[in-house]
Amino acid sequence: MEDKVEVARAYLYILTNDLHVEPFGLLEDVFVDDRMRGQGVGTDLIKKVIKAAEEAGCYKIIATSRKERGKVHALYERLGFVEHGKEFRINF
Repeated sequence: MEDKVEVARAYLYILTNDLHVEPFGLLEDVFVDDRMRGQGVGTDLIKKVIKAAEEAGCYKIIATSRKERGKVHALYERLGFVEHGKEFRINF
C-alpha cells in the first residue's frame, strides 16, 4: 500500500446561534501543499466548501486569514468573499 500524502485540506464547521434560524459556516485551517499551489487545488477546495455550506442551509460563511497572506485573500475575494470586520483572539 502506498503512503498517502495530504496535498490540501479545509475544515468547515457548521455553527448556530440565537440570532438566526439558519446556521453559519466557519472555514478553518485551509492548506495547500507548496508543490500543488497555483494549480487550482485551493480554488476547487474552497468551492467545495462553499457548496457544502450552501447545502447545509448556512446564511453565511466566514473565513479568517493572517494579515500577511495576500494570495489567500485574493483567492477568497475571487470566490466571492468580502472583507468584513476584524478578528480578535486569545492564544492559550
